[in-house]
Order: sequence, then C-alpha cells, then structure tokens
Amino acid sequence: MLKLTYYSHSCFLLDNGEHQIIIDPFLTGNPTAPIKADEVKAKFIVATHAHGDHLGDSFPIAKANDGTFIAVNELANYAIEEGVTAHNMHLGGGWQFPFGYLKFTIAHHGSADGKGRYMGNPAGVIIKTGGKTLYHTGDTSLFLDMKLIGETNKIDIMTVCIGGNFTMDIDDAVRAVQFVNPEVVIPMHYNTFPVINADPNEFKSKVEALGKKCIVMDFNKPVTFE
Repeated sequence: MLKLTYYSHSCFLLDNGEHQIIIDPFLTGNPTAPIKADEVKAKFIVATHAHGDHLGDSFPIAKANDGTFIAVNELANYAIEEGVTAHNMHLGGGWQFPFGYLKFTIAHHGSADGKGRYMGNPAGVIIKTGGKTLYHTGDTSLFLDMKLIGETNKIDIMTVCIGGNFTMDIDDAVRAVQFVNPEVVIPMHYNTFPVINADPNEFKSKVEALGKKCIVMDFNKPVTFE
C-alpha cells in the first residue's frame, strides 16, 4: 500500500505505512502550499535538482526530522556542507533504502543555486515502495529515453510536469505518458506562478483519450494505491 499526498507544485509525500519520503518540498515561499515546512514529518527527503522551487525546505525538514537528504552527488555535498545528513547518488545509480529502492534518471533541465553555483545534473527519480513504482519526472523537457524508462520499469504512478515555459507543456507531457506507459498519471508543476499556468483537466482529458487513468490531485488530500 502506498499513500500519496500532493503539497502543490512538484512536492509529494510518499507513505508506505512505515516510512515517509518527501520529494521536492517547496513550501516556504510557495503561494499554493497547503502546509508549512515544520508540519512535515519525513525521514527521507529527495530533491530532483537545486532550483529553489524544488530544493525548497529540504534542509530544514531533514534537520528537524533527523532525516537523510537524497540527491545527486554535487547537491548532496552541498547539503553536507550545510550540516545535513545526505546520501550521495547520481544519474543511473540506484540504492536500497529502508523504505525501498530509489534510482535517479536523466532530466533535461538545469541545476544551480540562486547564486549560480553548479549543483550537478538535474534528475527524475524512480521510487519503489509500498508495492508500487513511482516515476517523478522532475523538471524536464520531453526526451525519447522516456521510452526506455517505461520499457525497463513497470511504472504504476507517473507524476509529470505540464506547466510549460520551464518544462514540458500539456501536449509534450501527453507524449511523455505515451512513452512511459504508466498505470496512473498525475500532473504537477502548474499554476504555482502565472508563467506556468495550465489546465490540468485539459491534460486529464487528453490522457484519458489514450485509455490511461489520470488523477488531478487536490492539495493535502491523500490518495491510497493498493
């Protein structure tokens, strides 16, 4: 069983009944966030890249929960410099954690802090926990190797950016769904700021036209996948 909670933008909490993992916890400064960072209880924090709207509150959450920050090598090293316990990884690398298996995939984007410091490659992430396999695309453009991700992993849940401008738009995200062939699709990275406004229901209708299930998740309302 996997319980998934959406905290807006690209932030999701995964709960397998024993362990909690939060991805891209951009809460402070997020005009759509339904909770505050100090309300998060998670021992594992995953960041797909270093941009402020993804790294977000990763370090405070890790420190407050005596948790482990998981990211690509350069970003994890930065976390260690900031006094955070981190597990260094990189693209294509996987590791068995107490909650399950995690592997970073490629993503076509950028990754630097607010001062322009290089923070390694941006990433997507595959997490196998609670009997389900989730693929969080991170921030990315459409790329053909998404087919390979779908061919080598049976993806139960795909969270995909649809907002355009910085990432895929709706039509590219629909093509990404065709490439990956997941069981369930969840849109993300939209309507946080005007520049990434998009209609998730338009996306939903286009995905459902492919015969796929799409869930437009409400903020802070968990959905359980059996």
